[in-house]
Amino acid sequence: MKLKHILIALSVVLVGWFIYDTMSLPSVDDLEGNFKEVAMYRNENNTGPVVRIYAVTVDDTLWEQMQTYGDYMPHTKYGNTKVYFFLKDRPVPTEVYPGDTNFEARYQEFAVARYEKDAMSQVSFVRYPFE
Repeated sequence: MKLKHILIALSVVLVGWFIYDTMSLPSVDDLEGNFKEVAMYRNENNTGPVVRIYAVTVDDTLWEQMQTYGDYMPHTKYGNTKVYFFLKDRPVPTEVYPGDTNFEARYQEFAVARYEKDAMSQVSFVRYPFE
């Protein structure tokens, strides 16, 4: 009887620890910079490469925080994820789309960074990508 109580208590403690550990994982909300997703595109192709493109505003040019934000974004094996960062008080595209140009050319001068994770999971982070 005592062993049964010990095992139940140990199980409850382990489940509690698992729940706490899961809930305390770092996320986009933990980053400095007040990131806000303004536009997002994802193709509907689930059998081939999945393409994700985001336009995100940020308070300041916090380069490390931007790269960490990009690392937190979803990525699919053999897919491509791009995140364009814009300062919050500047013009920002409200629509992004696939292709060589991911938003209207008039917004290019306002992009402060581009994060990209390609099909082979290689990451590139470029400051002022359209200069």
